[in-house]
Amino acid sequence: MDAKKLAIPEVILFTPKVFGDDRGFFFESFNTQVFEQATGLQADFVQDNHSKSQRGVLRGLHYQLPPHAQGKLVRVVQGEVFDVAVDIRQSSPHFGQWVGEVLSAENKYQLWIPPGFAHGFITLSETAEFLYKTTDFYAPQAERSIIWNDPRIAIQWHFNDTPLLSAKDQQSVPLTQATVFD
Repeated sequence: MDAKKLAIPEVILFTPKVFGDDRGFFFESFNTQVFEQATGLQADFVQDNHSKSQRGVLRGLHYQLPPHAQGKLVRVVQGEVFDVAVDIRQSSPHFGQWVGEVLSAENKYQLWIPPGFAHGFITLSETAEFLYKTTDFYAPQAERSIIWNDPRIAIQWHFNDTPLLSAKDQQSVPLTQATVFD
């Protein structure tokens, strides 16, 4: 498995080595040693989540505040999404900046989004199944969300139509009104 730091170096793209033939494929989807070497963090995932979304569904930009801040290791097992991480650490030189990658069942990429980042994705295929490991449990009292189309962040979502949002995501706030990390 290869690990590549993105433009915001704390966000890391993991690319597995896939072994395939006419029978199918095999790959190692997680390795603690590789993860720890790439991130400098001890892997302590406590929850696995699985979602399915139809084309045009946008989920995010979600995060949890301390003491329940979550790191997420995300991947797609069916379909394709454009996945985004936004740096919301005020002390960071990358505050308010974003990075994004297309994750798909075909490319088998995984993205590490550390605590201190808001996370979201939009479904590009007819449907997509999205898996993510988290470093803390879901805590509704710590959950926050930044509006997907905040002009301050200016994410280029790889989608031209109006996305489908949950009622909760429609109530998200701009970065200037959000509670963020120090």
